Amino acid sequence: MNNAVRLIGNLGQDVNLYTFKSGNKKANVSLATSSSFKNAKGELQKETQWHNLIAWGLQAELMTKVLTKGASVVVNGSIQYRTYEDKNGKEQKVAEVVVTDFMLMDRKAEKEESRKKVQPF
Repeated sequence: MNNAVRLIGNLGQDVNLYTFKSGNKKANVSLATSSSFKNAKGELQKETQWHNLIAWGLQAELMTKVLTKGASVVVNGSIQYRTYEDKNGKEQKVAEVVVTDFMLMDRKAEKEESRKKVQPF
């Protein structure tokens, strides 16, 4: 696979799930990744990048059931670029990670799992 990405970070909000008239489902959420480095003065600096994640179908449903704001997660997927017209008629470009699979890293953020039970398949 030539277009592959793996990110480890924390969710910026709860996952949003959309259901289309066709029945297909799409989830979106933002993910923050951070890196640290020392500047020229030797001071530790932290840099945070935000990534737009989307998922479709069953993956979208699972993300909605399992993930909450602040959860530490590993996501695998591919990068997709698209354009859209904003409410002012201006063309906007966006990069998104299309999630193929994910893994929750912290147990405490497991949806306070009692709130949303994952149904077995």
